[in-house]
Amino acid sequence: MDYGHELQFGVFASPEASRVHETLELAQLADVVGLDLFTVQDHPYNAKHLDTSTLLTAVAARTSAIRVAANVANLPLRPPVGLAKQVASLDIVSGGRAELGLGTGAFWDAIVAAGGERRTPAEAVDALVEAIHVIRATWGQDPQHPGARSVTLGGEHYSVTGMHAGPFPVHHVGIWLGAYRPRMLRVTARLADGWLPSMGYADPEALAAMNAVIDEAAERAGRGPRTIRRMYNVFGSFGTGSGFLRGTADAWAEQLAELTLTEGMSTYVLGTDDPDVVRRYAAEVAPAVRDLVDAERARRAGASANPSTPESTPESTPESTPVSAGESLPDPTPTTRADVSPLIVRPTPDDGVRLSRALPWREDERPVTTKPEGTAYTPAQQAVPQHLVDVHDHLRGELAQLRDVVGQVRRGSLSTGAARSVINTMALRQNNWTLGAYCETYCRLVTGHHTLEDRSIFVHLRGAQPDLAPVIDRLEQEHHVIADVLEQVDDALVGLVGTDAYGRSGQEALDEIQRALDLLTDTLLSHLAYEERELLHPLARHGFG
Repeated sequence: MDYGHELQFGVFASPEASRVHETLELAQLADVVGLDLFTVQDHPYNAKHLDTSTLLTAVAARTSAIRVAANVANLPLRPPVGLAKQVASLDIVSGGRAELGLGTGAFWDAIVAAGGERRTPAEAVDALVEAIHVIRATWGQDPQHPGARSVTLGGEHYSVTGMHAGPFPVHHVGIWLGAYRPRMLRVTARLADGWLPSMGYADPEALAAMNAVIDEAAERAGRGPRTIRRMYNVFGSFGTGSGFLRGTADAWAEQLAELTLTEGMSTYVLGTDDPDVVRRYAAEVAPAVRDLVDAERARRAGASANPSTPESTPESTPESTPVSAGESLPDPTPTTRADVSPLIVRPTPDDGVRLSRALPWREDERPVTTKPEGTAYTPAQQAVPQHLVDVHDHLRGELAQLRDVVGQVRRGSLSTGAARSVINTMALRQNNWTLGAYCETYCRLVTGHHTLEDRSIFVHLRGAQPDLAPVIDRLEQEHHVIADVLEQVDDALVGLVGTDAYGRSGQEALDEIQRALDLLTDTLLSHLAYEERELLHPLARHGFG
């Protein structure tokens, strides 16, 4: 079952004290290449490991966007009040980027040697349940008393009497449980935000049965299965093998997409300390998984919006109106279906602001089609054009962030230009490297979206609605123009490499990046607005294919 959650990708790193600098650099890399999570294991009794909470704080201080979490916190050696305060503090200082993976504990001999309490399996689960209530209450998130400033909870393992709650996190911190046995899976369904198993303990073929336990318990608890994010710690190596996560990046992507679409897993946390693997995972695997899942979800939405089974034909087409081969079904109206309404999805307006002196096309020469205003669509049909707008909004949001990164690098170059110290030189080179990685990731994102449209969506719409051909021809032409602009951005980045960071050549290279980015902004935003104006109704009627 696909629960429809947005896909996320992260890293599961080792907290080895002997390689702390490599771990911090790995976290910075994961942040720059656009991964969502950076996690480390928590074994406080391991003499070779850094303290997890301290390491995560250092990671948060060196990054700007990636979220951080223990994977998973060792509850027997992390009393819940202190753990709640540590995570809330980290969430505050990081701007809302802390999460909490939590486990009952294992390796009991080592826990006892470190001063912890040995617990039976039943006691460990009881303690976890009590701890979750204490943590939520300390954060002011007690479901019975939200926002309460005083906490009193009595339990066999943890008791709090009249404690002042706080500090409160700045966002709703997710609690993710590493659970495998039926009782822990039911606790996950009742109390957690996410389920976080690991390969080796729960291999892919075991996920369906465990998901079924969570789903059933979530329904009984009145939460519903979709309220629990399905996460997965995965391990693999790139190569030519045929096993799970043992082949090429494309094979990885197909296997992970299949898990999302069949088992509902939506967050993949890769166990590795290798920066090259992290780069490939972010650059090749994650975008490909997203594309595969988006395409299949769009196909399913289109199929739902345009049922082709014999059983559905009488509902959408009166018996007195035969449909010939190749002819689209008539648009449903309120007289044939009770839940239809005019299209509520609106194209994003083009504000007309242009940053470049001239565009590589004439906007007034774009072909247009007649809009069937007033035509009614079902909610499933409305969801198809809304998905296109959502994808475009993501592209627009990422473009705004890219422009901000370029602005920060340009301002940093100017402000430190007079200071030729080694530290400032290294800082500026790091900024330039960050900029290059960000630009590369965004260019790949745009190219992937346009390729999906050219090869699938546009082909379908040409066949379903022939009068759209001039519009689709123009959209495809603009894809080629935008590809050329992306090449200009890439060329400008290449020009930045090897220049004198503080000299005229370095500043000229940054100016060229800004010029290319302005042109990309003008062409892409204009293109996205035009596409939405012309395709929202056709997509509602015909789906994605």
